[in-house]
Amino acid sequence: MFLKLFLIFAVVPVIELALLIKVGSIIGTLNTVMIVILTAVIGAYMVRLEGLSVLYRIQKNLMDGIFPAEELIDGVMILVAGVLLLTPGFFTDVMGFLMVFPASRGFIKRIVRRYMEGRISSMHIR
Repeated sequence: MFLKLFLIFAVVPVIELALLIKVGSIIGTLNTVMIVILTAVIGAYMVRLEGLSVLYRIQKNLMDGIFPAEELIDGVMILVAGVLLLTPGFFTDVMGFLMVFPASRGFIKRIVRRYMEGRISSMHIR
């Protein structure tokens, strides 16, 4: 667990900083800042649209008497995508956009589901 937290809180910011410096040296500081702001604005808009779509599907399933498990997972992934997209940087933006688009979100969801099923099946109940 410590290693995972270390990767998230130490390595990801270093990757972001390196990418920002590299891109800034190629296209300039102002252009880099504008791209970061533009991706945050576009990302926030896309998260809002996808979030409303998922919320509509959750409501529809509840009215039909269906538990909206997949939609709830989509909602959590869109929430994480929103946080990633509002975090300045290119790496987090790419990860956030991958979670916003339904096709790539489905792929990521399958990977996470396999990981969670492996974790759950390896647990021992006492």
